[in-house]
Amino acid sequence: MLNLIKNEWMKIFKRVGTYVMIGLLILVIGIVGAFEKYEDSRAKETENWKQELSMQVEGDKKALSEGQMDRLSTSMIKSNIALNEYRIENDIAPKTKETVWTFVETNGFAVTLVGLFAIIVAAGIVASEFSWGTIKLLLIRPISRTKILISKYITVILYGGTLLGILFAVSFLIGLILFGGTDQSVHLAYIDGKVVEQNIVGYLIKTYLLKSIDVTMMATMAFMISTVFRSSSLAIGISLFLLFMGANATGLLAMKFDWAKYSLFANTDLTQYTGFSQPLVDGMTMGFSITMLIIYFAIFQLLAFFVFKKRDVAA
Repeated sequence: MLNLIKNEWMKIFKRVGTYVMIGLLILVIGIVGAFEKYEDSRAKETENWKQELSMQVEGDKKALSEGQMDRLSTSMIKSNIALNEYRIENDIAPKTKETVWTFVETNGFAVTLVGLFAIIVAAGIVASEFSWGTIKLLLIRPISRTKILISKYITVILYGGTLLGILFAVSFLIGLILFGGTDQSVHLAYIDGKVVEQNIVGYLIKTYLLKSIDVTMMATMAFMISTVFRSSSLAIGISLFLLFMGANATGLLAMKFDWAKYSLFANTDLTQYTGFSQPLVDGMTMGFSITMLIIYFAIFQLLAFFVFKKRDVAA
């Protein structure tokens, strides 16, 4: 199995496109760094931050009293009120200047870019074998089809994990060079109706790991489509469409229907339970989302392995 994974890994890194993806990821981080450095040079520390936060709290409370917002907006405003009041009471000034940790947090958006690249690799790793005709050479070896498919899937996940590691490491290095500020050690989060203090490093690592669930599920879906339909273009097209539209469509449905919580895209973002955002539907829990993800994961894998083992490639 290890030799199969090594073989698939070598195939990926023999392609120019792989290095283009890594280069683009680093380029995006660099561009964000330049923009943030420019904005940081214009930002000014203020000694009247408590007064400013108090005014924000009053404005948010007034907006809440009007009662003309949807559930998610209401939850976000309540979170802002609690966080700002906690800062005032505990004399914790908000960071107006960029630090290495805020820069790493800012680049969390690029996890979507990592997901896009993982989808491209997952969509082609099986389908390309059929289109190039190399699948026959692979299957005549004394290795079961199950092991072959498992090795390809593990390689996809390792590739996605490698890109996430590059994203985190390069963000840290560029942030350290441009901003410094490793002394910031506390992150405030609003969880289950109360404000909690979290170690910033632990928070960022946990956030990136939870965001990787989205990458894993989308790559798994693209892998399944690639295996079932033997078409990388179809797998890429469907997966990218769902990657960018699935969460938005689910969010709109969640405003009207509780059954939207059973959608895959309502559950892939586990950071909604860590204070990063709010659950799409009332009553959703971490346990519920993990259960739904396991169900979807099992369905994708069963379809992929069943079709791959039964397919006749002689023709």
